[in-house]
Amino acid sequence: MSDKSKDFESLVGELETVVKTLEEGDPKIEKDLKRYERGKQLIRLCRQRLEESERRIEILTERGEVRAAPGSLDAAGVDEPSQ
Repeated sequence: MSDKSKDFESLVGELETVVKTLEEGDPKIEKDLKRYERGKQLIRLCRQRLEESERRIEILTERGEVRAAPGSLDAAGVDEPSQ
């Protein structure tokens, strides 16, 4: 499964596993460096997901109106409510 298709909770779960493994220590520095790099990548992905969610909430709550989302959020499908 690619990172883009993982949900936020899955990304955070993987990040927690990386952090726990790093805290336990591994005598092989190469493995720790790869885990650290993966952790940094997961943090960026989680921040991106949170920022996208915040923008979506702002769009949905601003004056009670629903508008088309900017940028990558258009693909997320902010639809007009049916009346």
